[in-house]
Amino acid sequence: MSDAALSSAVAALPAGMTLSGRIFAFSTMCVGMFIALLDIQIVSASLKDIGGGLSAGTDETVWVQTAYLIAEIIVIPLSGWLAHVMSTRWLFSVSAIGFTLSSLLCGWAWNIQSMILFRAMQGFLGGSMIPLVFTTAFIFFSGKQRVFAAATVGGIASLAPTLGPTVGGWITDNYSWHWLFFINLLPGAFVAVAVPLMVRIDRPNLSLLRGADYPGMVLMAVSLGCLEYTMEEGPRWDWFSDGTITATAWISAVAGILFIWRSLAFARPIVDLRALKERNFALGCFFSFIAGLGIFATIYLTPLFLSQVRGYSALQIGLAIFSTGIFQILSIPVYSFFANRVDLRWLLMFGLACFAFSMWNFMPITHDWGARELLIPQAFRGMAQQFSVAPVVTLTLGSLAPERLKMASGLFNLMRNLGGAIGIAWCATLLNDRTNLHFFRLAEHLTMPNEGMNTLLDTLSARFIGLGYDTSSAATAALQQLWSLTYREARTLTFGDTFMAIMICFMIATAMVPLMHKIGKPAAPSSAAH
Repeated sequence: MSDAALSSAVAALPAGMTLSGRIFAFSTMCVGMFIALLDIQIVSASLKDIGGGLSAGTDETVWVQTAYLIAEIIVIPLSGWLAHVMSTRWLFSVSAIGFTLSSLLCGWAWNIQSMILFRAMQGFLGGSMIPLVFTTAFIFFSGKQRVFAAATVGGIASLAPTLGPTVGGWITDNYSWHWLFFINLLPGAFVAVAVPLMVRIDRPNLSLLRGADYPGMVLMAVSLGCLEYTMEEGPRWDWFSDGTITATAWISAVAGILFIWRSLAFARPIVDLRALKERNFALGCFFSFIAGLGIFATIYLTPLFLSQVRGYSALQIGLAIFSTGIFQILSIPVYSFFANRVDLRWLLMFGLACFAFSMWNFMPITHDWGARELLIPQAFRGMAQQFSVAPVVTLTLGSLAPERLKMASGLFNLMRNLGGAIGIAWCATLLNDRTNLHFFRLAEHLTMPNEGMNTLLDTLSARFIGLGYDTSSAATAALQQLWSLTYREARTLTFGDTFMAIMICFMIATAMVPLMHKIGKPAAPSSAAH
């Protein structure tokens, strides 16, 4: 099918549907996208429980999350080509069926190896649903309806991972870790049945299987898989001092360069890199990358702080960070109101600036911060997530022709996940390096002339003697306690440094927003809708 014919078919098919039918069909797809994104972080607060249940160590258990991310990041850019081959409704339905079955298998996993395999299946099948919701929003709707649809998918893209630790912590504390996966069964089955009945926006084109860029697929999968492994495992193994990390980094770089060359030279590439010639799309991918960095890095940092510094349980962590999701939900109607009246670039600038301001509010963090102290920074972050993701969706994808949406949407969504992977790896490295630096700086002041330190040691020694320790053991225990307190403060200072680094990234992104072109008033239907 030619591009012109495909464009005509894509535009014509939804026209026969009523508005309520399109809304219901789109909402059903959003359910699939939500559970796929929720499962990225739903295990993050419960890895200890999963490891205990499967008799696995920490090094093995971390792969419960890593396997999902690697598989998802590989399939997202492939989803555009797969949708052309299978059609949107059948790819979405098959993905939902596979995601549901793999969720069931995850809950039934009998050892850590089977869990990792099933999580990889879950990530691969769930990841293909995400870009399809973005493209369907622009095919189903135009004008003000399109703005609200973009606000919805943008909100889900940032809200679902944010709610993951909260939902996961509550389920684990009240039921068991198995239900982290069993909760997908009912919505997954509903989506698998409903989508093929309602979503009819294109037709399969199996002829695309002939002459497809299979070498490009292999190069992309190798590059992205090795890159994700490098980002996930690098901080734990001190980066390039480890032979495996060095090898995967080189493989990722070489395969990535070859993939770019192949995509630009091949007539029908699997990813539309040529879309990056358009300024809005290139900048939109950059902003998507920065948004992913901020969203996933803060989802990683906040539970880590509450766990390591405050000693919170999974449920306590979830409740403490729940406010972010609440404020984002409250921001959706506010964004929708202004998006139909204000240049989206101003809203994007406001959202990125709010994210930077949120990180600025995180910077004075101390060891006694809890849900109350985190409320204001997380309120700004929740609002910022809505205002920094939704306008990017419209500005980036709204100006593309329908026949380019599928291929370009995969690349756009890939950038958000890459930003998240790189952001988490970067923050983990900062935490390791800066903690040592702060510890040694604090230790320089813990010398015998320090009266405060001597008083604290005397108090701690007296307390341990009261517990039955002899004088020598009490003194040793007091020194150990002093070391722990010093390390805690060093760790807390490092969290403040890391939030500052994220703030700088968002300040730079905010300054770049005026480089985007205005795409016109959202109230008017765009040419891509016809």
